[in-house]
Amino acid sequence: MPIKLLLADVDGTLVTKEKHLTPRAIAAVQALRAHGIKFAITSGRPPRGMQALVEPLGLDTPIAGFNGGMWVNPDLSLIEAKTLPRAVAEKTIALLTADGLDAWVYTPQAWLVRDAAAPHVSREEWTVKFAPTIAADFGDALDNAVKIVGCSDDLPRVEACEAKVQAALGDAASAARSQPYYLDVTNPEANKGFAVAQLAKMLGLDLADVATIGDQPNDVLMFRKSGLSIAMGNASEAVQKQATKVTASSEAEGFALAVERFILGEHHG
Repeated sequence: MPIKLLLADVDGTLVTKEKHLTPRAIAAVQALRAHGIKFAITSGRPPRGMQALVEPLGLDTPIAGFNGGMWVNPDLSLIEAKTLPRAVAEKTIALLTADGLDAWVYTPQAWLVRDAAAPHVSREEWTVKFAPTIAADFGDALDNAVKIVGCSDDLPRVEACEAKVQAALGDAASAARSQPYYLDVTNPEANKGFAVAQLAKMLGLDLADVATIGDQPNDVLMFRKSGLSIAMGNASEAVQKQATKVTASSEAEGFALAVERFILGEHHG
């Protein structure tokens, strides 16, 4: 079956470690469009954190922020937001902090952290291009939480916490690492597996017509739904084993190579 849509993760996939969108990646997306293949993005980032990609990529499809927790049009107008129930949000915060992880809360409008100097806060601010709100108590934000993040540079701790949170919350939430140091907790229908299915439905496509590409454990959820799945060379061996194909790393034009080789074919140009 010919591919009609490519859904791409952003960090570690579409962009480099320095969050750079290369000219070859842009050209690959243009080539897809020239061949009648749609292109879309999904990320753990808030929609505002993907705004800078809209113009250079000519995005014309719905954007799935927060791993599918918040859908927006390319102009960032809201399509749908899927929040966590207050009790689940409170339990999530308790689980993360009990394991020694910093907790962040994202609502559709804001990003709240307890300590601006905590690990990865400044890096995240640089990535998403807006500053967090410092809040000792998350308070009313937990009534409207689209995503809660547990963050730590103790990577085995984050991995272990992922399993604990998944077991404790069960079907009440989706919990998966979006980076080795980030554990994302969202509405159970806000994960990349649901995202690829929802996007295909929005665009009137069969899942067999969709290709997905990513590098983290949370991307495996969309791999399992799509007709063709591509893991980045910088993905772990466990993630690579879940994909149909493996490309080069994000530092070696892995995204563009995947488009050229696996979707358009060697002689696409």
